[in-house]
Amino acid sequence: MRVAFPVQHDTGVDSVVFNHFGSAPVFVVVDPATNAVASIANGDQHHTHGACNPMKALDNQKIDAVVVGGIGAGALAGLNRMGITVRRSMATTIRENLALLGSGALPIIEPHGTCAGHGTDGGCAH
Repeated sequence: MRVAFPVQHDTGVDSVVFNHFGSAPVFVVVDPATNAVASIANGDQHHTHGACNPMKALDNQKIDAVVVGGIGAGALAGLNRMGITVRRSMATTIRENLALLGSGALPIIEPHGTCAGHGTDGGCAH
C-alpha cells in the first residue's frame, strides 16, 4: 500500500502533514509494509480553486491512499474515482499518522467534510 501525505517541507516520516491537498508543494509517499519513502513534487500546486487535478498533482503515480488535513470536493471526487481512499490527518507528523492509520484511527473524508476554499496561508478555508 502506498500512502501519500501532502507536506510543506519533505523531511521524510518526520514531515508535518499539510492542511490542504492541492496547495501542498510536495507529497511524501510511504509504503508502511516496506518502510519505503519517496517524494513527488506537486505538479498542480498553483491551480484555480475548484480546478485541482489530483492525478497531475501526484504525477500520475500509483497511490492507494492519501492522508491530509483538508481537501476540496473536486479533488476528493477525483481521487475516489481512481480508487484512492482519502483519510483525515489526526496528528502532526507522517510518523504519528502512520501509527494511527495502522490502528484504524484515521477517518475517511466524506464529501460533506471537504474544504470550502483556499485560505490565505494555502490551507483550507473551512
